Amino acid sequence: MEALVEMKNIRKEFSGVVALDSVSFDVRPGEVHLLLGENGAGKSTLMKILSGIYTPTKGTILLGGNEFSELSPKKSKEMGISIIYQELSVVNDLSIAENLFVGKLPTKKWLSAIPVVDKAAYMKKAEETAKRVGLTKPVTTNVGQLSISEKQLVEIAKALVENSKLLVMDEPTSSLTEEETKNLFKIINELRSSGIGIVYISHKMKELKEIGDRVTVLKDGKTVGTKDMADIHSEEEIISMMVGRELQKTFFGEKDVEYTPENIVFKAEHISRKDGKTKDISFELYKGEVLGVAGLVGAGRTELMNAFFAGESYEKGDIWLNGKKVPVGTPYTSIKNGIAMITENRRETGIFPNFGIKENLVLVNRLLKSKWGGFYGAIHPKWDQELAEKEREEMQVKCSSLAQMITELSGGNQQKVIVGKWMAANAEMIIFDEPTKGIDIGTKTEMYRIMRELAQKGIGVIMISSEMPELLGICDRIMVLNDGRLKGILNKDEVTEEKILQTATM
Repeated sequence: MEALVEMKNIRKEFSGVVALDSVSFDVRPGEVHLLLGENGAGKSTLMKILSGIYTPTKGTILLGGNEFSELSPKKSKEMGISIIYQELSVVNDLSIAENLFVGKLPTKKWLSAIPVVDKAAYMKKAEETAKRVGLTKPVTTNVGQLSISEKQLVEIAKALVENSKLLVMDEPTSSLTEEETKNLFKIINELRSSGIGIVYISHKMKELKEIGDRVTVLKDGKTVGTKDMADIHSEEEIISMMVGRELQKTFFGEKDVEYTPENIVFKAEHISRKDGKTKDISFELYKGEVLGVAGLVGAGRTELMNAFFAGESYEKGDIWLNGKKVPVGTPYTSIKNGIAMITENRRETGIFPNFGIKENLVLVNRLLKSKWGGFYGAIHPKWDQELAEKEREEMQVKCSSLAQMITELSGGNQQKVIVGKWMAANAEMIIFDEPTKGIDIGTKTEMYRIMRELAQKGIGVIMISSEMPELLGICDRIMVLNDGRLKGILNKDEVTEEKILQTATM
C-alpha cells in the first residue's frame, strides 16, 4: 500500500547540535502509526518538519506523489496535514465556533456581489463537529471559560474541520477523562475507516495496544525500529526500546511518616470559594509525605489549590505553613511565604517563554530578594549564573547551554527547569498539578524521585494527578474530592483504584 507520507533520511541540526540523524518514517492510509520516544528523542522536531515549521538539513518528504526537500506551513496544510500540538494553541478570547474557523471563515455573497461571513454555515458546522468530539458547551462559549480537557477537545475539533488526509495527535488524551478518551478513540476509528492516516504520540502505555497499528520508536534523534503492534507482546518491550534498558519498577513511597501534630508542614482549614468549586475543605500535610489529590474532572482539585495559592475566588478559610499562619492573597504573597505551585499548563503559566533557561531558573529568586514587590533591587550576574548552574545540575536538565531558550527544550526538561526555579527560591511547600503530563517514562521516574527527595528534606509536597497508578505508586495518602467537597483521605495501606473511584463518586 502506497504511503500517504514518507519521510526519508531526515537530518536536522540546530547550531551544530544534531536533533535528528537519518530518520525515516511513513504513514499509510487508514492506519494509526504510533511515534514514541523519551522527551528529547526528536518526535516533535520530526513533526515540525512535516508541518513546515522546521526545514530539514538533509532528507526528502514524499507527499501526494510529489517529492519535497522542505515544506512551508501553508504547503503542509494544502497537502492535507493537520497537527494538534501538545501545548494548546486555542484563542481564549474567541468562541468555540470562532476557534474552529479562525482564518478560514466561510463567506457568501450579499446582494449577489459583496462577500460577507456566512455565520449560519460555520455555526452549523461548528455545532456538528463539537458534538462529534463530545463538547457539550454551546459553541458560542468563549474558550477562555473552558477547562483544560475541553480546550483539548476544541483542538481536536479544529483539525476535523480541515478535512485532513493526515492527522498528527501529540498527547491528545493528556487532559481527558476515561470517558472522553473512549470517545476520542471512537473518533479515531471513524477517521481510520475513512482512510485518514494518523500519527499518534503518547506516553500512556495502556493506550498503545488499543489504538495503534504500527509503532516507531526514536531515541537520541535516531530510529530504534518500527514494528507492527501485533508483534508487540508487552509494555515493557516498548519501554525497553524507548529507554535502551529495562525500566525498574520502583515504589517511591517507602518511608514511614509520623502523623503527629508537631510534624505538620501545611494545614488548611475550611477553605471555600465564592463560585462553589471548593466547599469547606480542611486537611493537613506532614513532613516526609507526598499527599495525592484525586477526583474526576470537575471535582475541584486544581480549584482548591488555586484558592489558597492565588486567592482565586477565595471566600473564607485559613492556612498555616510550618506552624505560621500565612495570608491568603496573590501568587506573590504565597511565594513570599514559601508556597509554590507547578501548574498543569506549562506553556501558559509555568515558564517564561521569551527567556532562556538561566533566566527561568533565577527570576523568582531574584524577585524574592528584591524590594517593593520586585520593582527594585540589584541584579548579580555571577550569583545568577552560579545558582542556575547548581539547579541545572541538580535537576539534570539536558540543554546545550543555560542561554538556550526554554521553548527549545522538551516538555520533560521544561518541567525540570520549573522545579529548579522553585528550589532556587527556597520554597517550603510545592504543589505539583499533573506534573508528569506529556513527559516520557524515564523523566516520569525522575520526577517521582525528585518529589520523594523533596518530601524527605521536609519540604511539603502535594501532587494532583489523573493517573491512578501514579497516585498509588508515589503517594503516602490520597485526598479524594468530588464536586468541590473532600470525600475522604485514604492511607497507602488501604488504597486501591477501586477505592479511589468509589470514594470519588460518593
